[in-house]
Amino acid sequence: MPELPEVETIRQGLARKILHKSIVAVEVRKKRMIFGRISDFIRSLRGVHIAGIDRVGKLLIFKLSQKDRYLLVHLKMTGQLIYQDKKTLIAGGHNFPKIEKLPNKYSHIIIKFRDGSHLYFNDLRQFGYARIVGEQEKNKIRAKFGLEPLSPEFTWVNFQKVFSAKKTKLKALLLNQQHLAGIGNIYADEICWSAKILPWRPAHKISPAELKNLFNSSKIILARAIARGGTTFSDYRTAEGRPGGYRRQLKVYGRHNLKCVRCGRLILKKKINGRGTHYCAHCQK
Repeated sequence: MPELPEVETIRQGLARKILHKSIVAVEVRKKRMIFGRISDFIRSLRGVHIAGIDRVGKLLIFKLSQKDRYLLVHLKMTGQLIYQDKKTLIAGGHNFPKIEKLPNKYSHIIIKFRDGSHLYFNDLRQFGYARIVGEQEKNKIRAKFGLEPLSPEFTWVNFQKVFSAKKTKLKALLLNQQHLAGIGNIYADEICWSAKILPWRPAHKISPAELKNLFNSSKIILARAIARGGTTFSDYRTAEGRPGGYRRQLKVYGRHNLKCVRCGRLILKKKINGRGTHYCAHCQK
């Protein structure tokens, strides 16, 4: 699943392509990909334009030119947004399979703009969704997300509140979107390694000094990942269609049985709450 840096990279890429373009047609091929009736979904989009693109956690928020209307898109596990015009084809999200022709069998929502360009919402497993909401509903959904590491609200005081009296394992807390929005498996491992804390430590037993390291590591690592276009493995591409450049910067995730770049010991891997977790038993305490 794309994490905060990957979704932010998609947001920035699409903002360079589709802002202020008028929508002339919408096709929904899979009812399960939207909320509500297909006719209402199409009616809400046809004739309007994208006035802005925002994001909270891993959720993309497209502000429509119609007053108090928003298109929400979540890519989930295998979602992909693909923009195509006469000269360009760019994809953001998961890369499956090689894009040769559009639309294809994975193209479940198709948006056509007045200039002839298209935005395709492809999804192999159809876990992603798109929905139209008003201002009140959008705010209610945003309120369900926790503190976001790159927002102005991500302060030392607010970060401490997230961890206060929490007895859950550190990694489980980092992955809980209701507490911290946007962090997924890759960056949780990287943040714990950077802060020199074992991912299974109970959150309430982390010392103030360790917590401050965790706070700083969260900001630094996510900012660097965005600057490099996110992390790429076998199935992720940026909104410009290029592999994310942060993979070469990873210190622990995906480096099982390789040497730790900090101490030279082998990186280990175990499951925590069902998630594969990479760590250095020597560096992290």
